[in-house]
Amino acid sequence: MEFIFVAGIFLGGIIATQFLANIQPVQINPVLAAELSGYGITEITELVPAQLFSWSNLFTAKGLIMIVLGGFLVGFGTRYAGGCTSGHAIMGLSTLQLPSLIATCCFMIGGFLMANFILPLILSL
Repeated sequence: MEFIFVAGIFLGGIIATQFLANIQPVQINPVLAAELSGYGITEITELVPAQLFSWSNLFTAKGLIMIVLGGFLVGFGTRYAGGCTSGHAIMGLSTLQLPSLIATCCFMIGGFLMANFILPLILSL
């Protein structure tokens, strides 16, 4: 039974990438493109910039901070908060749970601090 489940995931991935892919380049705001080029990210035609997330970039200081340390912090935060962002924000808030409100507010504050202060420092390495 597990094999059918895994095979379905694999087959769904193939169908999605081959037949449902958007071949148009990603359109972003020119102001954002200028800001990203200031950080050294110039290839912005894909959903995920290869200059940030690629095998060759993984073994750099920036790559280790972004991917490995970032993944560890996401896992730690999920365990510490008692759930993930969508679990707290969707299920917890819909059932009026105070811990989910606190966790969601902290997620939003953390995301704001990361996007506006910490990420520019990491990208300038």
